Order: sequence, then structure tokens, then C-alpha cells
Amino acid sequence: MPSSKKNQIRKHIRDRYAGIAKSGGSCGCASGCCQPDSLLNPGASAQIGYSKEELAAVPEGANLGLGCGNPQAIAALQPGETVVDLGCGGGFDCFLAARRVGKKGRAIGVDMTPEMIHKARENAAKGKIKNVDFRLGEIEHLPVADGIADVILSNCVINLSPDKPQVFAEAARVLKSGGRLAISDVVAIAPIPAKVKKNLQAHSGCIAGSATVPETEKMLKKAGFSHIRIRVNAQSHLFIKDWFPGSGAERHVRSATIEAIKKGSRP
Repeated sequence: MPSSKKNQIRKHIRDRYAGIAKSGGSCGCASGCCQPDSLLNPGASAQIGYSKEELAAVPEGANLGLGCGNPQAIAALQPGETVVDLGCGGGFDCFLAARRVGKKGRAIGVDMTPEMIHKARENAAKGKIKNVDFRLGEIEHLPVADGIADVILSNCVINLSPDKPQVFAEAARVLKSGGRLAISDVVAIAPIPAKVKKNLQAHSGCIAGSATVPETEKMLKKAGFSHIRIRVNAQSHLFIKDWFPGSGAERHVRSATIEAIKKGSRP
């Protein structure tokens, strides 16, 4: 993909999610990788894997309804661990991770949208959560030092990147040897029509940029990951159909959990 096209996609995604941050609502749009009204409809949040307890544990305004699964459920977070969240949005998954790793651990959230980082920091102050750190940056160029993370989380964000191999390479760089990936994202289960791939709304809506399971496995292996496990949620068409009503998006993509371990043993 030409760099000009990549930049066009990034700008569109940044502008769209800036608007969501400013509106303070879940999506507020006709399309997107989100569960509309997730704060008001516990059933919708449960559908993508969050419990009522988790939803009640974060500051108000942190859950923007932009996920497609619950990476916490596969992360097996332990007290004292350092977690990095790729595309942290309003901080929702970071705050849940911060609870699990405790005062001796920390959660670092990275997002390329200044408005999202501002919102996440406001939410942290509102909730008096000290063991979180929100940083402005692209997930292809993480503002995080080498080898400091035990776990990398991400929720419905990597599909948005026009340079996924670089995202996984960066994930490997910041993870410790033996560190873990715990990702919820969207994968393609059928060829995505050319007209959809050209549609910027379909890119920011988590459809057009989706990679297949074999493509994702190949990228992870090349980046230095092993023990790769990708599980497709066969029932996710039930909520994906609402992202682009009438478009048939549910015929082309599904949500999935992606787990992997950085090669090497822990020190």
C-alpha cells in the first residue's frame, strides 16, 4: 500500500475517533467497531465478554463502546505486571488491567488521537487511579522502551492499522522474553469486496483493514511470536451486522481472540 494511502487512512481514523472522544459517547455513528449504547445495555456488553462488575469498576465515561471482545479474559494478568494497551481510547481496558496488576504493577495506554489521551487522563484523575500512564503515539511506533512489558492488550484496534507487520514488530520489541499478547480484534473470514476496501468509513469501522487468520499467524511468526492461538467467535455476526446495517459486513468478518508468546524465556 502506498504511503500516501496509509496516511490518508490514518488521518481519517484519527479524525473519526477524535469526534467520538469529543462526543463522549459510544460511537455516535452508523458504523464502527463498537457496541452502541453498551453502557446502557448490559446485555450488549456481556455479548462481547464484559461482566457487570467490570463495567461498574471503571470511571464513568471510560467505556466508549469501541470494543469487539474482552482481552482481559485471556490475559491472565498477575499482580506486579506491566501491561501496554495498544489503542487505549478512553482508558477502559487500561483501568481494568490496572485493577488486576495492583499497586506494584502498571498499565500503559497508547493512542494516536490526542482527544482520546486527554479523555483517558481525565478519567484516571476522576477515578483517582494512579498506576496508569497514557501516552500519545502510534501503535506502529510505540513510545515505550524495549523489553518492559509483561503483557500487551488491544481491543479492536490493530485491524485499523495500515501497517500490521510493524505493529506486531513493535509489540515484540516492548515485550519481555516470554511476554504475552492478549488481543481481541476482527479477522476476515471471506474476501472483502474491493469497493469496501476503498471505503474509508469501512476502514475506521473495523471492516476494510481486517486480515485473515493465516495472514495474522504469518505476521506474528515473522515478528518473533510462538504459541499462536487465534479463536474466531462464530456468534459475533450477531453484533457485527449492526456496524454497517444492510452492508453484509457480517459475511466477511468475525471477532476473534489472538494469543501469542514472545519467543525466549523469562530472565
